[in-house]
This record gives sequence, structure tokens and C-alpha cells, in this order.
Amino acid sequence: MDRREFVHKAIGGGVILGSSLVLGEFGTVLARSLGQKSGLPDLVAVRGGEPDLMFDRAIEMYGGMSHFVKKGARVLVKPNIGWDVTPERGGDTHPALVKRVIEHCYNAGAKEVCVFDHTCDDWHRCYKNSGIEQAVNDANGKIVSGDSEGYYQTAEVPKGKKLTQAKVHELLLGADVFINVPVLKHHGSTRLTAGMKNLMGVVWDREFWHRNDLHQCIADMASCRRPDLTVIDAYNVMKRNGPRGISKDDLVTMKSQILSTNLVTADAAAAKLWGIEPKEIPHIAIAEGMGLGSVSLEGLDIRRLKV
Repeated sequence: MDRREFVHKAIGGGVILGSSLVLGEFGTVLARSLGQKSGLPDLVAVRGGEPDLMFDRAIEMYGGMSHFVKKGARVLVKPNIGWDVTPERGGDTHPALVKRVIEHCYNAGAKEVCVFDHTCDDWHRCYKNSGIEQAVNDANGKIVSGDSEGYYQTAEVPKGKKLTQAKVHELLLGADVFINVPVLKHHGSTRLTAGMKNLMGVVWDREFWHRNDLHQCIADMASCRRPDLTVIDAYNVMKRNGPRGISKDDLVTMKSQILSTNLVTADAAAAKLWGIEPKEIPHIAIAEGMGLGSVSLEGLDIRRLKV
């Protein structure tokens, strides 16, 4: 066994164990998925393909993107573009997934599909080197800066305890449809980052969150403007040194996605996929306590797919 294989086995053990709990045995949609089968799923877990093809299969479980996007709708697609790294490093959402989500929105009749993030590294370099700027342009979407305070407007946070209001990007406030497309990865401050943590990229003052109970603020923001759909990219999962990562040795290739209309359910499944219990992540547990969703996957209608 060479060093790279050893490292991947060592850091990937928990992820592999967790994936069996969420994704189950594959083939077709599993008959043993729980809950009602006649309506829309509570959660879709797909694995085994490239990001665009997995999304094609997964969105079919909701009857297609037209379930979310109506003719003439203004759509915000919010990936993680926070870091000046290439797609192979797993620090940002995979550009192929972002592109395909935009394409589905336009095919459903969207008038405009916008993409932005309030990045951590220089936004020009993040947009370019992540591959997302090119992906958005190729799909005829509109990529917008999140780097100017003038784009942000004060909004109330309905259930906020620490975060009672925030300056939120105008694209989110004006969107008819909000699709949250985070990447699943390690984070030094919160252990992992997925759907709820990705909402830090829609606000101007992130430092307030770090000074005033980060986990509570993450949960608070989840009550402000809930995504209509969350699509968690777990193609290359950064298992350590997040959120930026150091090298490709930090990654475990899982080729997976999680979709849900409930942000807390999506993050709970992501934690399981990661290999830990959802309540071990404070902001997930807090969000459940706030009535924003359940961390239990028991009894849910989970559609499991293999590409």
C-alpha cells in the first residue's frame, strides 16, 4: 500500500461507514426506503456518477426542475465559491454541478439565473480558478459579485436568537427561487460545512457570526430565507484541513449528492455521510431545536440512486 492509498484509507474510514447509512445498497430506488412513496421524497441520495449526471437522475425524483422553477422565475443558485482553488482541490462546489443546475432552471422556464458568493479569498480569482465563472457563462447564467456592501440590504431574521437581522445580498431577497448548492467538507471552526454553513456567503458581515456564537448564528440564518432546494455536492469530500484544504491528499472521492427541500434534513444526511451523528454538529442540533427541521432520518421517504 503506497502513502496516498494509506492516507485515503485512514481519513476516509468514517466517511465510508457513514455513506452506507445514508446511501444504502444501490441499484434502483430502494424498495426499503421508508415513508410514503406516492408523493415527493424527503431526501434523495445519489452516487456513482459525474456531478451533472447525478443531478439529472436526482432531480427526476421531484418530477424535474419545473416543480421548483416556473416560467419567468428569477432564480438564485448559491454555490460555495469561497476559495481560490481548482475543482480538483474540493474547496468549492463542483462547476459541472453548478452548470447543470442552471441548465435545468432555464429548461424549466426561468427568466434569469444568477450565481454569486461572498468569497473569503479574492473574488475574481475564486470565481475564475474554481471553474464556476466559466460554468455559469457556458450555461448562460449571470455571475454577480458579492464583494461590495452596496449589494446588501438589511433583513430581519425571524427566529434569530443571536442573529436577529443581517445585511443580505439583494439577489437572495429578490429571488423567486433559491437553490442552495454547497460542497460537503471539513471546517476548522464547525467540524464540517454543508447547507446551513453555506448561507454565510449571502451576508455581508460574517465576522459578527464568529464573535457571537457561530453555531447559533448559522442556525438563526437558516430561518431567514429557507432554500427551496438544497443540493449538497459530495463528489470530492475534503476530510481534513478545511475549509480551504492544502492538497488533493485531503480528499476522499465519494461521487455522491444529497438533495432535500429541508435544509436541516439535508445537513443531517450530510453528517451521516461524513460518518458522524448530526447532533454532534452544534448548529444542526440547534436548528432542530428551533423547529427548522428534524435530524432523524427514520421514517423519511429517501430515494437512493446509483448512476
